[in-house]
Amino acid sequence: MLIQILLHTPKWVFAVFALLVWFGGKQLLSGSVGLTRITLMPIAMGALSLMGVASAFGDSLGALLGWAAAAAVMIALVLRRPLPASTRYEAAARRFHLAGSAVPLALMMGIFFTKYVVGVALAMHPELRHDSVFAVAIPVLYGAFSGIFAARALRLWKLAIATDAMASRAGAA
Repeated sequence: MLIQILLHTPKWVFAVFALLVWFGGKQLLSGSVGLTRITLMPIAMGALSLMGVASAFGDSLGALLGWAAAAAVMIALVLRRPLPASTRYEAAARRFHLAGSAVPLALMMGIFFTKYVVGVALAMHPELRHDSVFAVAIPVLYGAFSGIFAARALRLWKLAIATDAMASRAGAA
């Protein structure tokens, strides 16, 4: 059955998978990342997760609220965690120097595989769309992934704002 599922998967899904593995794999290594990418990646992944909710549950207010609540909880939890000590922001270049991490890859794969498995499950069992456990669990899972992504970016934005403020104060003195 798994082979049949894979054979009926559109080719573009494999391209998206490869692209996400590439983006996530790059983040396993330490490197320098611009402010734009720090901002766009959580937006793109949040949009992908919202599309997953919408494609599975339409405009269900309950599903959207579940997604938003889980995202908010994860943002609050992750914002409490400090950045790794090696994280630096270079204000002049507007770039971050980050240690490598498997977290972005895990989040990307989490969103991708959730969307894939939900799509397959709904294609095989459309009645799942009306199952209350499924209708709660899936949006919450999507929201949790999105919240972690967003909070990681917000922590970096906070570092950038604090660094810029310190540079402004130093320049004014």
